[in-house]
Amino acid sequence: MYQILSGLRIVEASSFVAAPSAAMHLAQLGAEVIRIDQIGGGLDYRRWPKLGEASLYWEGLQKSKRSVALNFRHPEGRELAQQLITAPGENAGLFVTNFPREGFLSHERLAQRRADLITMRVQGWSDGKSGLDFTINAVTGYPFSTGPASLDADGAAQPVNHVLPAWDLLTGALGAMNLLAAERYRRATGQGQEIAMPLSNVAFSALGALGQIAEVEVLDEERPRLGNQVFGAMGRDFATRDGRHVMLVAISPKQWQGLLTALDLQQAMADLERTAGVDLSQDEGLRFTHRDAINALIEKAVAQLDYATAAARFDEHEVCWGPYQSLKETVLHHPELQPDSQLIDSIAHASGATYRTPGSPAQYSASPRQTVQRAPALGENSEAVLADIMGLSSAEIGALIERGIVGTAGD
Repeated sequence: MYQILSGLRIVEASSFVAAPSAAMHLAQLGAEVIRIDQIGGGLDYRRWPKLGEASLYWEGLQKSKRSVALNFRHPEGRELAQQLITAPGENAGLFVTNFPREGFLSHERLAQRRADLITMRVQGWSDGKSGLDFTINAVTGYPFSTGPASLDADGAAQPVNHVLPAWDLLTGALGAMNLLAAERYRRATGQGQEIAMPLSNVAFSALGALGQIAEVEVLDEERPRLGNQVFGAMGRDFATRDGRHVMLVAISPKQWQGLLTALDLQQAMADLERTAGVDLSQDEGLRFTHRDAINALIEKAVAQLDYATAAARFDEHEVCWGPYQSLKETVLHHPELQPDSQLIDSIAHASGATYRTPGSPAQYSASPRQTVQRAPALGENSEAVLADIMGLSSAEIGALIERGIVGTAGD
């Protein structure tokens, strides 16, 4: 965690991955992020994985935030939410949400209270239709280029979903960036606005950035299903003599030469080049074109080495490689995931569990890193926020709690 954004106040009302992760990124950089939820928790409060009734998923996405619980079903609860979002302050009036465009948290309603409000609203499709990461991914074509080529052997293509919610995570990161861009614009012009961040826009923009829209429209080609083979370059998984699997990639000439040296394949690859009439040292595309012959040579060479020997050679010759590991192996043994690394702190959480917790993935050279702050318990900061930001007295807050308008930790 850093204090880069110290002094900035953001209110979040959201659920699932994209919007909460956007607010989490900002909190990890030092912004004060106040998450408001329905008393008892929103749609994502009990999501798996769980420790008893506590969601480890929810804890992971609420790090470094403050939590306020309100009764959204009651007019006074909705009023408090609107007041909190639009509270005065030069560094306030910033709202992150994935709630529907209409309703009591619509930008239009909130902007009537604060004209320079900035709302960053995550949505599924650009027309407002409901969509989640996995339903957006279904239309990108990726499920038909993911998985082994053997799935297409009978001529009936079968979709394969990947398990990482990539569009959610990208949308969260881009949402945080665009909120800060709009805040900078407001400083220059005084103007607030609503930013729509549809997952579909993020996915389609990624397709364009990677050349895949042009690949279809200009080249009239569909990306083939290649299993673990990297498209357009040398890259694939290989098995060592003792059954360990490694991923090898050679994009640059240096990586290519390092790989050949590590596996003693200089002469064999020179023979292949002479037979094929090509120079593989500079052109990654040619390595893809001749992948079957190249992969056969590498596969045989790797299979002659045990894992420890292969790993030592790869490191010695600066090969771009990675061992396949289970998540358990990585969490328990990878040096970058050990407590007190540049990324990780081992901290106690509201669930009662103590575990490795990542902070901001960025590493600033001139700003000191601080210990990660745990996610709050639901409603843990209700009383402090209502007193500090809205100026309510302890008696007023107590009455709201008594009437079920405001919730506190344990409710």
